[in-house]
Amino acid sequence: MMGGVAELIVVTGPPGAGKTTVARALSSMFEPSALVAGDAFFAFIDQGYLPPWTSEAHQQNEVVVGAAAAAAGRLAVGGYTVTYDGVIGPWFVDAFVAATGLTAVHYVVLLPPEPTCVERVRSRVGHGFADLDATRHMYRDFAAAAVDARHLIAGTDGAESIATRIVRRVQDGAALWPTHTH
Repeated sequence: MMGGVAELIVVTGPPGAGKTTVARALSSMFEPSALVAGDAFFAFIDQGYLPPWTSEAHQQNEVVVGAAAAAAGRLAVGGYTVTYDGVIGPWFVDAFVAATGLTAVHYVVLLPPEPTCVERVRSRVGHGFADLDATRHMYRDFAAAAVDARHLIAGTDGAESIATRIVRRVQDGAALWPTHTH
């Protein structure tokens, strides 16, 4: 905890990157902690829902992600170390941080190889997202983004190992966003 406010750690990446598994492992490493599943906020849309990966959903995504960010920020202000599990591309992280009400968050992009992500999405059971073309598209968006190495975790290590690496980055401030380099 820094300055009386707990940390907010964004675990992001394309579908199939392992966000949910890593976020669960990471959240369990803090006491007290809160795990905010960004996808859950999309379920609040009762009528007029648009698939978030489509261009028509831009305004919906801004509103829903803003609400999730505000909730995550409030939990952090309340003293919980928050792990946010959701798709927050580097092109959107500044707006996310602003919506949290915090001055900075820890930002980590999981980016295993594209075939790994596609296979994970293809073999999911009971998950609401199964669009392989959208998976490939979002993967390429993340891969093409200029993500500083401090924020990037590539490879296919296990969730516990990745969570431990994230804890180290949180402790030394390596994954803070924004920094003077942004």
